[in-house]
Amino acid sequence: MSKWNLIINVGRCENCYNCVIAERDEHVGNDFPGYAAPAPAVGDSTIRILRRVQGSAPMVETTYLPVMCNHCDDAPCIRSAPDAIRKRDDGIVIIDPAKAKGRKDIVDSCPYRAIVWNEEQEVPQTWIFDAHLLDQGWKQPRCQQACPTGVFEAVKLEDAAMQQKAANEGLKTLKQRLGAKPRVWYRGLERWETCFIGGSVSAETGGVVDCVQGAKVTLSQEGKPISTATTDGFGDFRFDNLPKGGGAYRVEVSLAHGRASRDCILGESVYLGELRLIQAEETADL
Repeated sequence: MSKWNLIINVGRCENCYNCVIAERDEHVGNDFPGYAAPAPAVGDSTIRILRRVQGSAPMVETTYLPVMCNHCDDAPCIRSAPDAIRKRDDGIVIIDPAKAKGRKDIVDSCPYRAIVWNEEQEVPQTWIFDAHLLDQGWKQPRCQQACPTGVFEAVKLEDAAMQQKAANEGLKTLKQRLGAKPRVWYRGLERWETCFIGGSVSAETGGVVDCVQGAKVTLSQEGKPISTATTDGFGDFRFDNLPKGGGAYRVEVSLAHGRASRDCILGESVYLGELRLIQAEETADL
């Protein structure tokens, strides 16, 4: 049977909050019996936008990550409260607003922090994939409808087809180690999960310091080269997809103008600043 999945394009999110606003517009004060109780006007949203800022000026990268109910196939919330939470045949997880009333413990059952507590109605709530709209014939949830940059893509596929799509397109899920089998997938998740090392190469020629294009930059760890890059027209270079807390690295630059090197310890992404090339004869005099 075909089931709903949501694909989130990480690099396209600009933190406009249209998805959050649209979801609140749909649910605040609106009762959908069997799906969800009315959401409060004041309170946590079932869709959150997380932010990560990497590097330092002028090499800074900000990433926004929409997070909501993952509609897991092995959902921890269902294991915690099988009498109040159900998984539909189309893959959507629903917290029954009547059976879950008063069950604040359900909020803590989600390792993704995707369940919020509605104090007014005394019920736990989550993003329901706008199942009430899909059941009326809608082809997409409100978050996709409202997004101006194409962050969200709802697809209804059989499991085998979805797994193949994920493999072909490099889609990943959050916290895979949990084995919860989420149905919310992320394209470009490495932007959120990994780090970069960058810098700018310059050289002094005829008393003028300028950026250097076309310099070869080598990234090494424990004396072994692991990647190479070439500086662009601004003299910048960058090594992406490095693990957080990756440890000690060495960056070496070489060109006819000379050489330069810099050591760093990678915790979070780092901009090394300016690496000034030194002529071979200058190096010998040092």
